Amino acid sequence: MKKNRRIVMPLLVFILVIGGWELYVRAFDISLYILPSPSKIISALIENFDILMQHSLVTLEESVLGLLISTFFAIVISIGMDLSKTFKTSIYPYLIVTQTVPIMVLGPLFSIWFGFDLLPKVLIVIFMCFFPIAISFTDALSQVSEKEINLLKSFGANLFQIYKIVKIPSGAIGLFSGLKVAATYCVGGAIVGEWLSSRAGLGYYMLRVKNGYMLDKVFACVLMIIFWSILLNLGVTLLEKLLFPHLRKGERK
Repeated sequence: MKKNRRIVMPLLVFILVIGGWELYVRAFDISLYILPSPSKIISALIENFDILMQHSLVTLEESVLGLLISTFFAIVISIGMDLSKTFKTSIYPYLIVTQTVPIMVLGPLFSIWFGFDLLPKVLIVIFMCFFPIAISFTDALSQVSEKEINLLKSFGANLFQIYKIVKIPSGAIGLFSGLKVAATYCVGGAIVGEWLSSRAGLGYYMLRVKNGYMLDKVFACVLMIIFWSILLNLGVTLLEKLLFPHLRKGERK
C-alpha cells in the first residue's frame, strides 16, 4: 500500500499541475510568447525532435566529457588528500573558494582564453562537477574503519592493497553519491557554457528560439535537458550497482 502511494501521489500532483496549467492557458487565452500550454510544448517537442536531437548530441558530448575528466581528477585529488594531511590542508580551502566564483563570470573568460569550440564548455562542466565528487569521496575515505586498516597492516598489506581491499570499496558509496549529483549538474553546466559561447547545442538552440519568442520550443528544450539529466543520473546508478552491488544492500533491508 505504501509503495503504491509513493507512485500514485506524485503522479496525482503531476496530473493536477499539468491539467491546471493547460486549463489556465486555454481559459485566459494566454499568448504563446508568454506561456505556452503543455499540449503546445509537446507538439513543439515532436515537430522539432530531429533538430533537438542534433543539438542534444553536442550538449551530451560536452557533458559526458566534462563529467569523466572531473571524475578522474576528483578521484586522484581525493586520494591525495586522504594520503597526506598536509596536502589536504593546503588544497581544501581552494576547493571551497572555487564554489564561491559565479560560473557566469568564468564563462566569458574561458571563451576569451580558449575560443568558442568544445574546450570552454567542457571546462565549465568540470568546474561544476569536480567539487561534489571530490568532497563526497574525500569524506567517505576519511570515515573508513581504522580497525580494518590495522587488521590488513597486521597481515603485511601494503598501501596499494589497503586502498584496493578496504578504502576504495568502502569509499565508493561517497564517490557515487557525488557522481549522482555531478551527473545532474553536468548537462546544466554545458547549457550555461553554450549560452555564453557556442555554435550548437541545446543552450545555443534555446537562446535562438527565445530571441524569436517561441516559448513552446524553449520549454521543449527544457524537457530535453531534464530527460538527459535524469538519464545520466540513472546511468551512474546502474554503474554503481554493476561495480559495487553490495553498497545499497543495507538500505534495502
